[in-house]
Amino acid sequence: MKKFKKILVSGLASILLMTAAPAVLPEEMNMKAEVQAATIGEAMVEYGKKFMGVPYVFGGTTPSGFDCSGFTQYVYKHAAGISIPRTTDQQYKVGTSVSKSDLQPGDLVFFKNTYRKGISHVGIYAGNNMVLNATSSKGIALVSLSNSYWGPKYAGAKRVAEYVDGFKDVSESAPTHEAIMTLTDKGVIQGFDDFTFRPDEPVTRGQAAAIINRVLGNEPKVMSHFTDVPKSYRFAVDIAAIREAGIINGFPDKTFRPNEYMTRTEMAVIVQNAFDLKLGNAGAASNPYAEVKKGYWAYEPIVTMSTIDKTGIFKTEKYYGDHRATREVFTTAIYNAMNAK
Repeated sequence: MKKFKKILVSGLASILLMTAAPAVLPEEMNMKAEVQAATIGEAMVEYGKKFMGVPYVFGGTTPSGFDCSGFTQYVYKHAAGISIPRTTDQQYKVGTSVSKSDLQPGDLVFFKNTYRKGISHVGIYAGNNMVLNATSSKGIALVSLSNSYWGPKYAGAKRVAEYVDGFKDVSESAPTHEAIMTLTDKGVIQGFDDFTFRPDEPVTRGQAAAIINRVLGNEPKVMSHFTDVPKSYRFAVDIAAIREAGIINGFPDKTFRPNEYMTRTEMAVIVQNAFDLKLGNAGAASNPYAEVKKGYWAYEPIVTMSTIDKTGIFKTEKYYGDHRATREVFTTAIYNAMNAK
């Protein structure tokens, strides 16, 4: 990875003001919660853990009391918006069978011969050989698959959540899938609580600042740089840190305008500045963008986006610099920059 640039690029101040903010839009800020886990399965587990200790109630389907299948049905519905049947034997008929060695958080795990013969109990695999389930003795609890009682009664597992390993709107075959999931795993960017990534939504200056600073990890010396960024603003620390690093500046009226969107051209300038990317003569000679001519103020940053691209989304005939930078494009640009050599 290239050494991060910490100095201000002369002559670009007014342009750099117009870029930077993490992949979290104004709409995102108003949502009750963002997905904190890297996968839907992990998010379901975290949601289910909120009910640890809730008593076991035969026939129970609410937080006042659950039975085993009532609990799994409730978590799938409320944490992931996935509807599964009510009873254990019916739940065993849905989804795709997975081996014990391939279990992933969120998978349904079934047991046999507990209070009756056959498939009689179900829980949610929580990772690390543990299952989150409604037990008659402790209520909602984590139990080990190596437990002397539960281990011998293991009957199989089903994967029901179609998108356990990602976001509903990011296909595994998408060229940007690795970039999005890598930065999600690293906590650089997050999805939404409906398990979508919303790749086509635009990125704001405030969001860009946060995303970049999640990579750099800078701490600001001063917090009061801009009149429109109070200390209570969710990205205030990131904005101050990015400004002090000379990566994104404010406007002459002492505002940052955190909710304004940025263009793809502004994104290229910011990413090049933040990661100290160098185009070089070879890269300069391989400009794929017909509309980006030598002498254009952002020529080098834009061509650099193609030069370092590992996904293919910047290997196009046009760059569309005046278009808004989307969450997908910005995430991929950061991913490429982090892996540039």
